Amino acid sequence: MKLWQNYVTPGSVSEALNALASGPAPAFPLAGGTDLLLDLEQGRHSPAYTLVDLSAVVEMTALEVRNGYLFVGAAVPLSKVARDPLVMRHARALVEASDLVGGPQVRNVATLGGNVAHALPAADGTIALLALDALAEMASLDGNRQIHLAELFVGPGKSALKAGQELIVGFRVPLGEPPQGSCFRRIMRPQGVALPIINVAVWLERRRDLVRQSRIAVGPGGPMPWRALDAEHYLAGKPFSKEVRNHAVEEVVENVRFRTSPRRASEDYRRHLVADLLHAALISAWDRSSEQQD
Repeated sequence: MKLWQNYVTPGSVSEALNALASGPAPAFPLAGGTDLLLDLEQGRHSPAYTLVDLSAVVEMTALEVRNGYLFVGAAVPLSKVARDPLVMRHARALVEASDLVGGPQVRNVATLGGNVAHALPAADGTIALLALDALAEMASLDGNRQIHLAELFVGPGKSALKAGQELIVGFRVPLGEPPQGSCFRRIMRPQGVALPIINVAVWLERRRDLVRQSRIAVGPGGPMPWRALDAEHYLAGKPFSKEVRNHAVEEVVENVRFRTSPRRASEDYRRHLVADLLHAALISAWDRSSEQQD
């Protein structure tokens, strides 16, 4: 049995949107296909007639600095994101997150846009982008819009994307200028499974020996990708001491919402892990901000 009947390979966003709107329905966008094709094959996704392959869409495969942002196209393979020197310079946490998704074969085709569009609360790319304060650039036949990444999620596995009418074109990440640093860490099942038990991403900016500002994202910290706002507020303006870090971690542990998952880990185990993982990420981001400063 064929999984689809009509396969379209547009070269531009407008062509892709028109194919979704006017192609034989039901029509779905295809990025890397590492999730969609398996879901279709195993009956976890509604049947498709038309697949719109986004891998050749010029606007969605760009990776460059533009207008004061690092732009990462939604159809850029994760392996390319992980190797790119611009991403390494400006968004180290995104490099580390992209390099941990699945195995090498998956990363060669899976995309950052697909990782985010699934709206899963522990998606590695999503957690990194959330800490990096990324904007998602969305396109429809009515025009483009930009929204903060956190606004893209409306529930577990549910995004604010208008199905069949809207596409994520890419992500705008603020340039990581000195003295800033970021880090992504995770604990996962064996590499053959590659499911994150818990992951954290940290971005911070220092002023001499003080934390000027920070962003901390934890997955899965609740039903949607989660920012530790109380801990971020506490860290602002304080010295980067062990005592301060301990208190910030306590704020995270107190407010995060873990749950027990038979495929990943128990709530208690995650709560036990998050403190050490977050301590390590905070220290790494701080050290990197110092390296950039030099």
